[in-house]
Amino acid sequence: MKYLVIMSTLFVSGSLVGWIIELLFRRFISQKKWMNPGFLTGPYLPIYGFGVVFLYGISNIPLGINVNWLNILVRIIIIAVGITAIEFIAGLIFIKGLKINLWGYTDRKGNIMGVICPLFSIIWLVVGSLYYFFVNPFFVEAITWISENLIYTYFIGAVIGAMAVDFSYSIKLATKLKHYKELQDLRFEEFKKRLRDKIKSIKFKSDKDSK
Repeated sequence: MKYLVIMSTLFVSGSLVGWIIELLFRRFISQKKWMNPGFLTGPYLPIYGFGVVFLYGISNIPLGINVNWLNILVRIIIIAVGITAIEFIAGLIFIKGLKINLWGYTDRKGNIMGVICPLFSIIWLVVGSLYYFFVNPFFVEAITWISENLIYTYFIGAVIGAMAVDFSYSIKLATKLKHYKELQDLRFEEFKKRLRDKIKSIKFKSDKDSK
């Protein structure tokens, strides 16, 4: 039970913080405007949640390497490869399965299917290193404390429940709308705009037919 609470807390924390990071990134760097950066309706990005769970696990499990510098080096390499793999899998699920481009690196050198690229793999390596050296020690202590105070488990459970409902609704809606060719293979920002227009069009037609 304790480990379930720890993993759930890490997942929720990563999802919420990741959403904030992406929100600020799109506002001040990429899109220059306020917008919900996530596929879901609520303020969370599950891909960051999985990333934080992975970071926590790799940072704390024993690797059986007695040489300290080699142990650190191997962990950092695993972190960079692992986060890149998470990004790649998530990208394929949405691009191939739902025909939605959550992000695109087609303009980056060395990209693979526009989903991952060397530049962002290096960025993940740097981010993972910062987590390992500066965030993880704090996380270990904080998460352990939270897992021992059951009142927080209700909050975590409520958030995960809301995320599950949100995810189910969003996936169901995207699955239905992926059959519209005009919504396929769009960048996510454009997809959401077209999606809103499509929903309005369908609702208007439904209201008109019911009269």
